[in-house]
Amino acid sequence: MHKLAGIELGGTKTVVVLGQPGRIDERMEFPTTDPTATLDRAIEAIRGWRDDKPVDAVGIASFGPVRVSREAADHGFMLDTPKPGWSGAAVAGPVHAALCCPVAIDTDVNGAALAEHRFGAAQGCESMVYLTIGTGIGGGILIAGEPAHGLLHPEIGHVRLRRAAGDRFEGGCAFHGDCIEGLVAGPGLAARLGTHPSRVDPDDPAWQPVAQDLAELFAMLILTVSPQRIVVGGGVSNRQPHLLPMAIARVPALLGGYLRECTRERLARLIVAPLLGDDAGPMGALVLAARALEDRTAAARAIAAEA
Repeated sequence: MHKLAGIELGGTKTVVVLGQPGRIDERMEFPTTDPTATLDRAIEAIRGWRDDKPVDAVGIASFGPVRVSREAADHGFMLDTPKPGWSGAAVAGPVHAALCCPVAIDTDVNGAALAEHRFGAAQGCESMVYLTIGTGIGGGILIAGEPAHGLLHPEIGHVRLRRAAGDRFEGGCAFHGDCIEGLVAGPGLAARLGTHPSRVDPDDPAWQPVAQDLAELFAMLILTVSPQRIVVGGGVSNRQPHLLPMAIARVPALLGGYLRECTRERLARLIVAPLLGDDAGPMGALVLAARALEDRTAAARAIAAEA
């Protein structure tokens, strides 16, 4: 059996795993600091797991924005990011150079989407969205089981949506102010509520506009992506479980009867928590590693067939 490694490169912490898609055998976690120190530590962790042979492939599920298009000259490089010191950093290249094996890179949320699609809450779905609501908001989209790529990759957290009537909060995003990330991600919530969200009672009226903003996000995704499942993870949704049902209850009114099958009961089955929890990202990195190995094998076969 092939030996695969995965790196979930998060804005706060990095998780390095050894295993197979659907199974994590070894795990190491440490803070994400500067690019060189973080990637070196990940590489050393993978090297330390060499008992009988090197790893065959590595998958990287990274925070972003990061260039994922293989045709781009800066493939595998970080783009402009709020994470200090990471803008322009090479991510995939140093891992490939150090470990001399195929490396695949995608966003952390696309990786998590792949894992939830194959092993978790979106099994059997042709189309799905994975949202993570934490320090920021990330969104991974799968269409026909494949991650959506294009000009860049989905940046769902930075869309700007209709605001709740009377809500004058300016938002906390450094780029866009009141984009959805600036409204409901952790730092925006703390500024909006005037304290850490954990200190605000679930019945406090201050949650009403937050739930309305999330409902607008869900309605937008239903109308644009038409997903069979929206999986919502991340620290904010995990620690504030009342928010998801509050938001779901508001979606039918926002749809205005246009999609009559989107009842509150149907939406509660469409918009769900992840089954894999914190393992979604690392397991997604292992799925990416398996894909990198498959791509190399297919390329070798194509060359052999032409010879």
